[in-house]
Amino acid sequence: MSFAALRLRLLRLSAVFAIVAPLAACADEDGPRPRSEAPEVPVEQIYSDALTQLDKGNWMPCAAAFDEVERQHPYSVWARRAILMSSFCYYQGNKYSEAILASDRFITLHPGNKDAPYAYYLKAVSLYEQIVDVGRDQRRTEQAMGALSDLIRRFPQTDYARDARLKLDLTRDHLAGKEMSIGRYYLKRGEQVAAIARFRTVIEKYQTTSHVPEALHRLVEAYLSLGVIKEAQTAAAVLGHNYPGSEWYEDSFNLLAEYGAKPERPVAQAPVEQLQVAAPVQAAQPVPEKADEVVPPPPEVTAEPAKASEEGGGWFDWF
Repeated sequence: MSFAALRLRLLRLSAVFAIVAPLAACADEDGPRPRSEAPEVPVEQIYSDALTQLDKGNWMPCAAAFDEVERQHPYSVWARRAILMSSFCYYQGNKYSEAILASDRFITLHPGNKDAPYAYYLKAVSLYEQIVDVGRDQRRTEQAMGALSDLIRRFPQTDYARDARLKLDLTRDHLAGKEMSIGRYYLKRGEQVAAIARFRTVIEKYQTTSHVPEALHRLVEAYLSLGVIKEAQTAAAVLGHNYPGSEWYEDSFNLLAEYGAKPERPVAQAPVEQLQVAAPVQAAQPVPEKADEVVPPPPEVTAEPAKASEEGGGWFDWF
């Protein structure tokens, strides 16, 4: 290549660089720049601000502040307390999904902590208060029953377990009511076999609920409709043995009389081994509204974090 040709080529490259360089500079000036990180706030200040919001009942700002403690100081002892406090604030603000997530996070990270029973309790109550009427899907009710049972199994001697046992009875009663609703629907449509399956589920799975007497009576109705007199007599006998003063037994007795039949055996000698039911219990009350619930805050909720001493025991004793 001649010197003249080489010189011409260098001049052309210089021209290209002269055009591209300003464009690159403009792109660099106008392009996105990394955002400056938010300044880290001392954990004591964040926690104190959160407690201030807690005292005012500002549940969502309070929960957000406790979440910030965990976000900025995830490996500190403050973060443990903040997770539990965040769950409580979300619960109070009716943000049940967030409360459950926070409780699960505490349980996963600190399963051996002495406040773990409270985390299980918050989760169970958050599920329990989402129970809907028997005409709708009962997935949350089943989840609540599972969470309540888990709490009772793990921490049977706590106050939380005692309250959970009451709620568990009401939850079972609610699920039994759902089965009864479906069974009555099938019975009304003349689908006796499907109805019988639902009523037997109530008798076998929810024996201590207030729906058992009606379930036995509906079995009498369904079996008589199918012409299965012997099974109808057995169901009536079990009903009379377990609930002799029930109006449902009187209705079953009269219904059998219309078909020219009587209970298989005298009331006191009913064959309970065929349709065993537990002793009757007091009728369960409807699931209480949130306003009637009294869920305590986590222990030592009013403690001043700035005055705590990790080494001296003090506020951090619960860790």
